[in-house]
Amino acid sequence: MRALVVDHSEAGPIRFADVDEPVPSTGEALVEIRHIGLNFGELNYVHQWPAGAVHGHDAAGVVVRAASDGSGPPEGTRVAVGMAPHAWAERVAVSPASLGTVPEGVDLADAAALGIAGVTALRVLRKRSLLARNVLITGASGGVGHFAVQLAALAGARVTALVGSPERAAGLRELGADKVLTDLAATEDRFALVLDTVGGPLVAQAWSSLAEGGTIHLVGYSSGQETTFPSAGRTGEPTSEALFGFGEPRSIATYGDMTPTSGELTDLLGLMAAGRLSAPVGLRGDWQDVDDAVQALFSRKVHGKAVLDVA
Repeated sequence: MRALVVDHSEAGPIRFADVDEPVPSTGEALVEIRHIGLNFGELNYVHQWPAGAVHGHDAAGVVVRAASDGSGPPEGTRVAVGMAPHAWAERVAVSPASLGTVPEGVDLADAAALGIAGVTALRVLRKRSLLARNVLITGASGGVGHFAVQLAALAGARVTALVGSPERAAGLRELGADKVLTDLAATEDRFALVLDTVGGPLVAQAWSSLAEGGTIHLVGYSSGQETTFPSAGRTGEPTSEALFGFGEPRSIATYGDMTPTSGELTDLLGLMAAGRLSAPVGLRGDWQDVDDAVQALFSRKVHGKAVLDVA
């Protein structure tokens, strides 16, 4: 069968290859993949995976053979695959713990957009009550950002979406953002929670805008830049940006939760079926054109997620 595999050469980061058919264990279902969802991180940091390995973690398709131990969805079930390894292939063996059943009325291509982006946004925003609190979403025009804006708004937060340019602000107010900014200095708001996908100098800026007791959750590093926190101002007095302060402690939290995603996928798909959550598919195409899709992601031309149809 055909699959997209890791390519460490200059032609990479991925290429098509013929690979062996998957052999499911007793606790795995065999899924025929119809759509794959691309993520910037897994493509930008492809060196973390071995050359020649089937790549990708997010997809959607149909169960063609249920797990032989009786667990998971039966044959014929439409499913979303989230954070599961080796997902960018014509068929994949998947644990039911990484599957969500796609309800009627939800497009399989939209379900393929969930995975890493949707689950990450949901897990971070569930860390605390957001009702009537100020929440900042950086890199809000990306996949995680689009989901986070919607989910924070659904939870009753006052959402500020931060984007890199005015062109990338389109549609965010309609998704639930109360404010859309291109410069954090344009607001004096203090935020109880910051979901940051950008990293770099922006983290230090966000720290200066963090409310007492607030947390910055680092879920991405799209800027590729270092973060420097000034320890003190010119007079020797602590500045608002320094890692110093009175009152309830503020914190910075890393994110790397790769635990099973079935529960979160089910919740997200339920919101989609109810019309309360939309999939941020900014690029849709055929997986034969995956090189073009990868370049569009790297050049920041995709607002939201890139989803490709498996021929």
